[in-house]
Amino acid sequence: MNYLAHLLLSPNDELSRLGNIMGDFMRGIDPETLPPEVWSGILLHRSIDAYTDSHRVVRSLREGFSSDRRRFSGVVLDVVFDHFLVKHWSQFSERGFNSFVDECYADLWGQRVLMPERMEMVIGWMIKRDWIRSYSEIDHVGRALDGLASRLKINHDFHGAIEEVNEHYDKIEAGFLAFFPELVRHVERLKDGNNQIKSNSE
Repeated sequence: MNYLAHLLLSPNDELSRLGNIMGDFMRGIDPETLPPEVWSGILLHRSIDAYTDSHRVVRSLREGFSSDRRRFSGVVLDVVFDHFLVKHWSQFSERGFNSFVDECYADLWGQRVLMPERMEMVIGWMIKRDWIRSYSEIDHVGRALDGLASRLKINHDFHGAIEEVNEHYDKIEAGFLAFFPELVRHVERLKDGNNQIKSNSE
C-alpha cells in the first residue's frame, strides 16, 4: 500500500508512523540504531506489503492490466488504493480526514532527524505538495504515477497507466472495498498479538 494506508494502519504515535513510512526507505539504515517503536513500525509495514501482494483480490486485479503494464500493476494499485481510501474514508476511520492528515504530516516532520536523507527529501515534498489530499483526484493520481514512471531507469511502458485505471475504475474500486477490510483485520490481529506478548513479558 501507499502512504495513506500505512499511516492509517499504524499505531497512533509518531514513532510508529515514522517506521511505517520508513519501510520504503531502508537502504543504508542500521535497524539497531532505531528506537524500538520505529522498528516495530517497519515490521508492520513489511507485513502489510506482504499481505497485500499475496491477497487473492489484489492478484486478480493485477491480472487485469495489459501485458505491457502488468509488471508495474502492483505499484499502480498501491497508489490507486490510496485514492479509494480517501474516497471511502468514513468507512475505515472515525477521524476527520483533514485533521488526520495534518497530524500525520506534523508527526513525520517532527521526527525527520531520524530519517535517511532521501526519506527526508521525499517527506518534505509530500508535505509541501500535499500528496495525500491530492489522492482524492484521479487526475492527480495519474500525474503521480507518471512521475514514478519518469524516474525509472529501465525501458518500460509505465507512462499513461492511469488510462487503464480509468477503464477498469469500478472493478478496481470494488476490489479495494473487498480487500481493505480484510487488511484492516489482518493488522488488528498483529496488534493484538503484539499486545499479548507485551502483557506476558510484564
